[in-house]
Amino acid sequence: MRQAARTAVPRAAWAVFGAAAFIYFVAVVQRTALGVAGVEALERFGVEAIGLSMLSVVQISVYASLQLPAGAMLDRIGPRRVLAIGSLTMGAGQLMLAFTDSIWLALAARVLIGAGDAPVFIAATRLVSEWFPPRRAPLMVQITGTLGQIGQLASAIPVAFLLHQQGWSITFATLAALGLAAAAMSLWRVRMPEQELPHHAVPSATGAQGEVAPAAPAIASAGGAQPSLSMRDAIRPPGVKLGFWTHWTGLFSANTVALLWGVPFFVQGQGQSTAGASALLTLLVCTNITAAPIIGTLTARHPLRRSWLILGGAAMVTVAWAAILIPDTPRPWWQLALLIIALGFGGPVSLVGMDYARTFGPRGRLGTATGFVNIGGFAATVLSVLLVGAVLQIVSPGDSDYSLDDYRIALAAMAVPMAIGVTGVLVSRRRTRTQMAEQGIVVPPVRQAWRDGRRL
Repeated sequence: MRQAARTAVPRAAWAVFGAAAFIYFVAVVQRTALGVAGVEALERFGVEAIGLSMLSVVQISVYASLQLPAGAMLDRIGPRRVLAIGSLTMGAGQLMLAFTDSIWLALAARVLIGAGDAPVFIAATRLVSEWFPPRRAPLMVQITGTLGQIGQLASAIPVAFLLHQQGWSITFATLAALGLAAAAMSLWRVRMPEQELPHHAVPSATGAQGEVAPAAPAIASAGGAQPSLSMRDAIRPPGVKLGFWTHWTGLFSANTVALLWGVPFFVQGQGQSTAGASALLTLLVCTNITAAPIIGTLTARHPLRRSWLILGGAAMVTVAWAAILIPDTPRPWWQLALLIIALGFGGPVSLVGMDYARTFGPRGRLGTATGFVNIGGFAATVLSVLLVGAVLQIVSPGDSDYSLDDYRIALAAMAVPMAIGVTGVLVSRRRTRTQMAEQGIVVPPVRQAWRDGRRL
């Protein structure tokens, strides 16, 4: 009975969770809308591949560079005001983008969108960490990400439909209005718990010897940061760095497809129709939705083996890309669909990084630790999108009608961020386990774990 009381979820938690998921949904719509407008953007702004890349790179660079300040602001003023400010800023950027045909003003608009987007997801995951007990937290973070990622589905279908029926200006003005609605939802529904809830740096599953963080000082209030803890303290633990590289490795490949290069590659390189390309982006989101509870459950049940998920996912994505890029002829739709399914697991796997932040980040700086982890996937996305755009322009200068061979060479450049990410995971995992061993927490070999009847 006492255990049930400790893990009971307050009724208000579900209302706050619903509001946070809606706000994140809107943010993902704002973030990914340009992905379905890539061909139109080439014509509207009169740019080539590197210019189109810059529209996404500027947004993602601003998003990634502001993660630590956004996390610090979250620790200081709390999720409610942070989500409202972020949603309004994104709306302002979309409104600017709706009525300009200048590439420079478009870049400025993308700066606003990236800045407004920066605190949204880390604020949503902070709310989950505050309102839900530790055993449910990994799954709830996955569900938050999944509900938000439905925004990508909205970009692939209704936003694309609106763009083709009503044109550029009406589409992006509508997105600006969505930002206003998200800000109103934050002010209406989002709040922190009235009482401090237990620190979540504990095993993710009852009875499992999880990858736990060193004891951290408790904070005085749920909304403020511990004065004695610096930003450096938040990112120092090797387990937090493991979260960074986990997010890096899991997210960038799917983001490169969803945010910019997917539709042009499928249409220009693979000869798919616009409808076929949109269907593939839809499948990406559906796979994401299906994979999220699986990854969340595995994360909670097997906390000692969380890194296996990211390494297995990296291997799967690498094989899937090789199967598409090595042949020199267009692939049938079903083979492209298999690639998308492999990429679709990347988003949920990258969120395992947030679980590392939850279990290793110091309590007074959870927002900052989560923000640091969240930099990983988007820093990798910036590198990937830039590499693809730069290689395309090198192999086909002065042209915006790229061939399959051009895309095969350019997309192969994604092997660079993949190699960096896997190396980072392996190195930081070794350091994390060394620190755990010093604290008496030993990760047993799999054979020994099975023999002893312990959770993996």
